[in-house]
Amino acid sequence: MLLAIDVGNTNSVFSVVKGKEIISEWRCSTDGKMTGDQYYIWLQQLFLLQEITPNQVKRVIISSVVPDATFNLKLLATNYFQSKALVIGSPNCKLPLLLKVDSGVYVGSDRIVNAVAAFKLFGGNTAIVDFGTATTFDVIDDSGSYIGGVISPGVDLANKALPRAAAALPNVEVKRPRQVIGKNTIDCMQSGIYWGYLSLVEGVISKIKNERKIARVVATGGLARVFSKDTRVFDHIDLRLTIKGLSFISEFNKE
Repeated sequence: MLLAIDVGNTNSVFSVVKGKEIISEWRCSTDGKMTGDQYYIWLQQLFLLQEITPNQVKRVIISSVVPDATFNLKLLATNYFQSKALVIGSPNCKLPLLLKVDSGVYVGSDRIVNAVAAFKLFGGNTAIVDFGTATTFDVIDDSGSYIGGVISPGVDLANKALPRAAAALPNVEVKRPRQVIGKNTIDCMQSGIYWGYLSLVEGVISKIKNERKIARVVATGGLARVFSKDTRVFDHIDLRLTIKGLSFISEFNKE
């Protein structure tokens, strides 16, 4: 079995993959101070609930945008799963795609993994929209090479920034408002966040399509389904795109 770990700026996802099947998945807040021992205590209880034993895990792969967490997760793999973790972006991790970006530029590991999964599952000339801490747009060409993208502030990030900057504004839930023109402060804020970000996504995808031949748009991230109700810009939604990409890369490195 494979333990695939996706560490984002806000949340981390731990998935157990058997063959091509994701058999278990758990989520926690990302904490760079959490030690390998603490991760194992937490995972051990979850393994027990799913009747998984640690010795069934033979490989560990990590995609992380938080360096402190990466170090501790590598210790987790070494000390408790007797496995040297494969880390996306490390010299020993081979990728089944080319990065056609400026020389020396860092590309987030999550974006690389999503690109691998999108090409494997849907083919080339694909744009990927990921609703995370940042809302990212990534593009792969017909050969599956990563050719760049767009980064904008994430929905939750923008939503939380309003009350911090304006004391009179409350925290609001990100959801579809009853109508565009709000009749109170909460409705107005929800309308701005929802319709504003939906327009941002549709606008950026339209601009990308003006520059490149795009066959399809794939959406992932927790809010993908929320926004999909009012747009036809997404051809596919896959909330497990990153974990699937990690599984593909792990298999590629076995060869």
